[in-house]
Amino acid sequence: MKKTSLLNKTFLVGATVLFLSSGSIQASSDNMHQLYQDNCASCHGSDHGGYLAPALNSETLKGRSPTALRSLIMTGSFETLMPPFYGRLSDGEIRSMVKHLQSTAKLKNPPWTIKDMKASLKVYVRDESKLPSKPSYQIDSMDDLIGVAARGKYGRGSGSKAVFINSKTHKVVGEIETGTAAHIIDFDPANERWAYVKTDTAEIFKVDLYSMKAVRSIKTGYNGPGMGVSRDGQYIMAGSFVPHNAVILNSDLEPLKLFELEGVDPDGKMVTSDSGMIIGTPYADIFAIALENAGQVWVVDLKNGFPVTKIKNVGRHLHDAFLTHKGRKLMIASYDDSVVIAIDLKDRKIIKKLKAGCVPHVGGGAAVKVGGRTLGFGTNFGTCEKTVVSVWDLDKMELIKQVPVSGGTESPAAHANAPYVAVDIITKDRRARTIQLIDKKSLEVVKTLDVGGHAYFPEYSADGKFLYVSAGYAGDEVVVYDSKSLKKVASVQMESPAGIFSRGRVKYMTRGLSPDEME
Repeated sequence: MKKTSLLNKTFLVGATVLFLSSGSIQASSDNMHQLYQDNCASCHGSDHGGYLAPALNSETLKGRSPTALRSLIMTGSFETLMPPFYGRLSDGEIRSMVKHLQSTAKLKNPPWTIKDMKASLKVYVRDESKLPSKPSYQIDSMDDLIGVAARGKYGRGSGSKAVFINSKTHKVVGEIETGTAAHIIDFDPANERWAYVKTDTAEIFKVDLYSMKAVRSIKTGYNGPGMGVSRDGQYIMAGSFVPHNAVILNSDLEPLKLFELEGVDPDGKMVTSDSGMIIGTPYADIFAIALENAGQVWVVDLKNGFPVTKIKNVGRHLHDAFLTHKGRKLMIASYDDSVVIAIDLKDRKIIKKLKAGCVPHVGGGAAVKVGGRTLGFGTNFGTCEKTVVSVWDLDKMELIKQVPVSGGTESPAAHANAPYVAVDIITKDRRARTIQLIDKKSLEVVKTLDVGGHAYFPEYSADGKFLYVSAGYAGDEVVVYDSKSLKKVASVQMESPAGIFSRGRVKYMTRGLSPDEME
């Protein structure tokens, strides 16, 4: 089963392969299995089937030299999140884990039920009425908050957290430790004090942004980044890669309904499916969820019973998506078909399939208003010779240009007050240190920034004055640039920063459009 993301494109045999403690370990199957689950599964999948990093099992590692695998673990993998383990693990520990991985088949889909979820629910603040009535730190507007999902050096530990920054002062105003790598941060559109953080091991933390405290958490599966918040803030939907399901929770993280993700794919096969994107929309009381492997988009109505409308034959290997036209239109990437599909969420049908370059990945989306047109930008992993950023007229739903860039790209960023659309270069060499800036009017690359570490996930501040970029791997910092002069103005240190999320997203909906431009 193919897992695709920036990290999947750059990992070799895997990041965070082994997080074992030093010392002697009895190399029993049970011990190795538990150590894998406790320390490797967040990146490589609880089922050994891959997640952010490649699958590690008897099939994928068939024929691989144990000596080469042992050496990779010892030295780490350059330009990935995998650090060297020499000196951290004994030679015996490494040899035992290599043997375990090469003899273990991909596991069958393990269950995680509503009963399991309820048992995992933790309450950290029992009386929320005692929380402060305003932020406990200085900030002009809560929209100025920037949240960064920090993975931590080993994908877990004290460096794994959600870090919140005042984007006007570039100072950290709060941190929420998540135990394992934070992956996504979403904000309550209806109440500025709440945010939700999801980790690579499918825990969700409800965060009070006024006190910068986690008030509750729940584990919704084993792996899977998908999460959305409804427009009224009353529901959260979370999806999993392992197991193949999704759940709707209320705002207190209490599970309400479980959905088994399965259906007939575009090739006529009945399959179970990973959860792709999940998105709430200001357009209606609904969630949209992509079934990656089944090639379907389900629209879930937030009313009694949570009925589902299934849009079939959308594409092969669906993943990221963004909204446009006040949230009525959904633009979703189909990796294996190299198209982006426009879906009307009112009529619940496909509008058009647009050419989108090689392995399209739209990230959180970027759209701008130029000359009376709404332009959407789509990045591409670029696993072919031609690496481009696709630009569509979202009013007419047609491709208007493919902008040549220096490598594969993952996440675009735009803002109504900034002149450039920023894209991260994920090609595995020194180009991965760079961000390229596309002029919104000329639709040409006009500037390349060398960020220092592996640069990815650009995001503009809510006012558009600053561009934030993660410089992970070697950099371990978030770098801040003036959005017009592109001069570096600040740096915020943290371990392996990844996704960056402005609270302004709930107002702008799609990065690049101001509220009065969302028609």
